Amino acid sequence: MDMAKIINQYYTTFKTKYAATLLPSHLKALNAICRCRTPDSGELFVQCPDCSHGEWKPLSCGHRSCPKCQNHEASQWIDRQQGKLLPVLYFMTTFTLPYQLRSLAWHHQKQVYSIFFFCVASTLKDFGLNSKNLGAQIGMTMVLHTHNRKLDYHPHIHVVIPGGGVDKSRRQWKKNKGKYLFNKKNLAKVFRARFLAALNENGLPIPEKVPGEWVVDCSHVGKGLTALKYLSRYLYRGVISEKNIISNHDGKITFRYVESRTDKIRYRTLNGEDFLYLVMQHVLPKGFRRVRDYGVLHGNAKKLMTLVQLILHVIISGIQQRPRPVFKCPCCRSVMIVLGFRQFALESG
Repeated sequence: MDMAKIINQYYTTFKTKYAATLLPSHLKALNAICRCRTPDSGELFVQCPDCSHGEWKPLSCGHRSCPKCQNHEASQWIDRQQGKLLPVLYFMTTFTLPYQLRSLAWHHQKQVYSIFFFCVASTLKDFGLNSKNLGAQIGMTMVLHTHNRKLDYHPHIHVVIPGGGVDKSRRQWKKNKGKYLFNKKNLAKVFRARFLAALNENGLPIPEKVPGEWVVDCSHVGKGLTALKYLSRYLYRGVISEKNIISNHDGKITFRYVESRTDKIRYRTLNGEDFLYLVMQHVLPKGFRRVRDYGVLHGNAKKLMTLVQLILHVIISGIQQRPRPVFKCPCCRSVMIVLGFRQFALESG
C-alpha cells in the first residue's frame, strides 16, 4: 500500500474530522509524504557517461515521518553506534509515562518530552554513580517512542546502557558484575518523584489520580547491537512501514502488527481518516531530537570513549562513510552522473 495515495484519498475527511486537534507539524508531514519522489520535491537530471542516456529523477521529501525516506540516515546512525560498542553485556531500560499523564504530554509535547529525557538521564546517572551500584559514570543511548505496537499514543523512552562505567577518581573501568543493572522498582520510585517535581517547577498541571507506582523495565540485551537495530527502525522512517498496511477497502484501512505479549501477528482496522490521525499523532515537534547520547557515549566524550576502548582492548577502526545509493542507467547499468537540479514553486495555501 502507498501511504501517499492513502493520504490523498482521506485528506479532506481527515482535516474536517480532526480540525480542532491538528498541529502545523501534522499537515507539514502529510504534505511532505504526498510530495515524496514526485517533481514537487525537486528533480535531478542524471546522465550516463557511457551511453549518454539522460533523464529527470524525482527526489525524496526527507521528512523523518515518511515511510519511504531516510533509510541511508538510519544506516549511518547504526554505523556510528557500532563504532561505540564495547565488549561488555548491555542492558535496555524502558521508562513509561502512566496513562493519566498522556493527555498532558500530548498538549505540551516539547516541554514534557524534554522533562522526560532530563529525568530519565539524571535518574540513571545517579544510580550509576551510587557506590552501592557501580560507583561509576555510565554511558546511555536514549530513544523516545510515542507509540505502542498498535500505534496508540504511548510515550516511553528506551535506554541502551553498557554494563559498566568509568570511575574517574581511580581512572578505571568498572564492570557490572550482577545479573541485572539496577533495581527497577527503585528506578521507578526515584523517576516518578523527579518527574512530578519537574512538572511543578515548569508550571504544568499534575492530573488527579496519578498512580503511586510507575512502570520501569530493565532487561539484559546481549551485546547491544540487536537493541540498537530495533531502536533504529523508528528513528527516521515513521511509525509504520508501508508493507504492514494490508488493505484499503470501503473507506477502511487495515494494518498488521506483532503483539508484544504473544509475538503473534494481529490486525487492526480503522476508518481512513482515523488511521491517518493514528499515524500523525506520532509526528514530533519541529526540531525535537528523538535520540540522544549521554555520559561516556556523548559526542563530547570521544577522548574518554577512546580510552575506555583501549582499556577493554577494542580494535579501533575509523568509521567508513557509507556511500549514498546511486542512480544506474536503465540501458547499460552504468552509474549515472548528476548534471542538474530543478525545483518547482508550490502554490501557497
